[in-house]
Amino acid sequence: MMEATAAVLAYENLPEGQATVGFEVCIKHVGGVAEGATCTSRATLKEVVDDRKLFFDVEVKEGDRTIGVGTHQRRVIKPSS
Repeated sequence: MMEATAAVLAYENLPEGQATVGFEVCIKHVGGVAEGATCTSRATLKEVVDDRKLFFDVEVKEGDRTIGVGTHQRRVIKPSS
């Protein structure tokens, strides 16, 4: 859920024809939820290096309770010519 949210955020801000690939996810589960609970995922782009390395902070919450936190990295990929 966290990685997917970061991927959508990145995709919405890329030039047409480009995409990203995730390669590192580092998360901690800090709380549990009941099956069927409604959770919200958030990704914040913290840094862009060399116009292709994307670093995100990610989290999942159920209401005001934090369920998971961490970081995620993605790389911009361009189609081959």
